[in-house]
Amino acid sequence: MTTATILVADDDRAIRTVLTQALVRLGHDVRTTGNAATLWRWVEDGEGDLVITDVVMPDENGLDLIPRIKRIRPDLRVVVMSAQNTLLTAVKATERGAFEYLPKPFDLKELVHVVERAITTRNAAPAPAAVDGGEAEGDLPLIGRSAAMQDIYRIMARLMATDLTVMIAGESGTGKELVARALHDYGKRRSGPFVAINMAAIPRELIESELFGHEKGAFTGATARSSGRFEQAQGGTLFLDEIGDMPMEAQTRLLRVLQEGEYTTVGGRASIKADVRIVAATHRDLRQAIRQGLFREDLFYRLNVVPIRLPPLRERTEDIPALTRHFLAMAAQEGLPLKTVDAAGMDHLKSYRWPGNVRELENLVRRLAALYSQEVIGSEVIAQELADASPAARPAAEEQGEGLSGAVERHLRDYFLAHKDGLPAAGLHDRVLQEVERPLITLSLAATRGNQIKAAHLLGLNRNTLRKKIRELDIQVIRGLK
Repeated sequence: MTTATILVADDDRAIRTVLTQALVRLGHDVRTTGNAATLWRWVEDGEGDLVITDVVMPDENGLDLIPRIKRIRPDLRVVVMSAQNTLLTAVKATERGAFEYLPKPFDLKELVHVVERAITTRNAAPAPAAVDGGEAEGDLPLIGRSAAMQDIYRIMARLMATDLTVMIAGESGTGKELVARALHDYGKRRSGPFVAINMAAIPRELIESELFGHEKGAFTGATARSSGRFEQAQGGTLFLDEIGDMPMEAQTRLLRVLQEGEYTTVGGRASIKADVRIVAATHRDLRQAIRQGLFREDLFYRLNVVPIRLPPLRERTEDIPALTRHFLAMAAQEGLPLKTVDAAGMDHLKSYRWPGNVRELENLVRRLAALYSQEVIGSEVIAQELADASPAARPAAEEQGEGLSGAVERHLRDYFLAHKDGLPAAGLHDRVLQEVERPLITLSLAATRGNQIKAAHLLGLNRNTLRKKIRELDIQVIRGLK
């Protein structure tokens, strides 16, 4: 393994000791300091093959040091560590030319891996530094310092200087549009427009016109030329929300735009160059939609260049206190009384499953600020507000919020617990499939008023396959939902 001289700057003696021990064991020479001035002197003297620096130090911010290092030693790699674990910290570190950003507390194995990668690839051309947006730390586009959010921040920071297409997946209410806006607001197209369109909110027959615009006379009611979202987003970012609800015809046209970089309006002939960055989002399982014939596989791969999965709130409950304080502060800025939540109340919030995710938490906080006179909100009030949505009171609501997969998992867990003294009877796989297929096919037939051709198309099945399943499952054809 290649050995190197590593310069470490951190005002925490314990961190300097841990890093020294770990890196010396790997055969590296390590020099440590608790201030930026000494680090800068070493760099000026041409010492070191790699820099590891904290952000907050007694005499200077580590982020401000990076551009100075890059000016005199552009090939010197800089790894940034910070306890200010926000998206803006990750973005600023990347913009100013850091090789990697690691949030504190860091995983020592990960840091060692980063060091090895930085040393072995140090002859590669350094990434160009972007211009710092200069945003204040208090103006955070995303809230949360959990490990899951840190991973997202680091991915987003690497994407800011690119035009790569991004696919954001996550349950409803997790903040997919916030991520899309942050990619735009801190990216290379920040001076251009950010245009959003929700596929689920537009009638299917109007989506192509909404996306690509139309010419006068293109269809009945088209009394004048109208620009589409692609034209409105020229030079900026186009956010395609709920892409899984896009009809197949529009999918074909969108694929053509992504392949050729140009489009035509509905009823038009002249090609228009599409100078936009595409960010798409969905709460659906698009791979399942592909298997059902509802989403084009080639379009999926064009959109899924960089996938970002937003975790549901129940997977990052440690972020709930920060989110709650943020929403309470927002409510106060809007004229509502300033409130706080006590420790017991916060524990109650963290124990709830949040089927509506961050959006549900925001709505609850606004209610607390608006409806209650006390300045400090306790667990009794929060329990009362959440009572109607609790699993005991409204299990159907929780099942709806957790999705089909989560509901099935919960029921199967209950089933195995009921048989904890012995394994369930054989044939469970087929029985579970039947339990899902029977209501799915029954309701699909009811929704299509018993029309098996339409139901087969809706399900993505061959008509003969559907008939066979109706017989095997002994399904009674119902003409209309009840």
